[in-house]
Amino acid sequence: MENLRGATAPKPRLRVTAKVKTFVLDTNVLLHDPQSIYKFEENNLAIPVEVLEELDAIKGEQSTERGRNARRVHRILQELLPDSRSMHEGVELPNGGTLSIIINPYLTEGRTSPAMDRLRAILPDLTKKDNRIIAAALFVQEQFPPPTILVTKDVNVQLKARAVGLESEDYLNDKVPEQDEEASYREISLTVYELQRFASEGEFELGAASRGLHLNEYLLLRSDEGKTMPARYYGDGLVRRLKLPDFLRAPGGIPIRARNLEQQFLLDALLDDSIHMLTCYGKAGTGKTLLSIAGALHQVTDDNSRYDGVSISRPVIALGKDIGFLPGTLEEKMKPWLQPYYDALEVLIPSKPPKEPQFASKKVAKKMSKGHDGHHGAVIHAPAHLPHAPGGIVAKPYERLLKSGLVEIEALAFIRGRSIARRFFILDEAQQLTPHEVKTVITRISEGSKIVLIGDPAQIDNPYVDARSNGLVYCHNRMKGQAVAAHVKLTKGERSKLAELAADLL
Repeated sequence: MENLRGATAPKPRLRVTAKVKTFVLDTNVLLHDPQSIYKFEENNLAIPVEVLEELDAIKGEQSTERGRNARRVHRILQELLPDSRSMHEGVELPNGGTLSIIINPYLTEGRTSPAMDRLRAILPDLTKKDNRIIAAALFVQEQFPPPTILVTKDVNVQLKARAVGLESEDYLNDKVPEQDEEASYREISLTVYELQRFASEGEFELGAASRGLHLNEYLLLRSDEGKTMPARYYGDGLVRRLKLPDFLRAPGGIPIRARNLEQQFLLDALLDDSIHMLTCYGKAGTGKTLLSIAGALHQVTDDNSRYDGVSISRPVIALGKDIGFLPGTLEEKMKPWLQPYYDALEVLIPSKPPKEPQFASKKVAKKMSKGHDGHHGAVIHAPAHLPHAPGGIVAKPYERLLKSGLVEIEALAFIRGRSIARRFFILDEAQQLTPHEVKTVITRISEGSKIVLIGDPAQIDNPYVDARSNGLVYCHNRMKGQAVAAHVKLTKGERSKLAELAADLL
């Protein structure tokens, strides 16, 4: 076996057995999970020196998660590889594997091999870091007997690696298990007498029928005659009726009611103080945003509420081409990203004035818009009952909630180190976050607060997560069955027939 730096260089200390594999890590894997170094069991781990160069370029990003993770990886590697000899020879890891830094002599010394000739023919530009990392993985594959696998979260790098004959895969440690499409709820059959008993007493012992159910799982109890009742599983075989008010109403707003069974499940979870964390899947138009803010306002405006206000946030990931930096305060910068919640507030607390004052105002405005000389003036009179913002602009009725601090906008970039107490926290588009980022947000939630994570795992714009590895799905999978957590899946669109068709067919 050729050494890395000539005749005097130490040889990498890789374990060679029938069961051991050698994993070559791309930069994005370490940025995604700095602890990934310890998660490859009793296998060999190889990090190309080009990865260290990429980490060095990223470590200076002070206010980003990537920068923090790059610095964390540097600290881990400094601790594991304290000198030059350990870097080249490799070291044994606590889990029984080995870790080595790989310098590819085919690039540094101009040597060649059949694999490198194939690489240069397919990917001739070796100034690109991705191509150099693939070249390092090919060197490892040629020099060491165990199967070599390039681990990267970049789909294009995976495809290029396979094109040159190198096995490649995604980082799978934080992916949820692959499974068939799950239904939004399960149905349990009862006799008509058992269902009547449940309806009168409000609870029922399922017995053997409760096997496989998770704590706080929502169910539909159905009799052979077709009668149904929604329920929630409380553990030990016990199911209970949902606790739902007749309607929800924001201060000065219109009443909101659940339109379907799944929305009833969501409202029950939103209004239950014993549930501190709620995850909700739903395609566009299913009511995730509207019901989450309605449930939050219904509680925080109650005199006996445990919450002091509502906090709303979402990751700042654009759909399509970015339009650049946005001017203004934090609220002004975040407003385009949180416009769905402003739309929801407009629905809950509409600004349309009553008919009589509206018509009266129009009549007055029409009379006063004509000057003494018969020419029309440029004066426009707003309805008298609406508050005015600076500059004469009519303020939206819900804006008083923002000005009073009852509803606050949170930027995830500044949430590290926070302790969020007595707040109803809504995290929208949570499927765009990594598991580590979701963990960072949830660990900010203090006693007396509640967090609701909503999103659609089928709509992901973040290139480094997918339907099985995003923070929303990962959080639901790991927290499933915990007493403080619940999950609801919405499938029926309620926005409009057009929106429902578009969500299903386009």
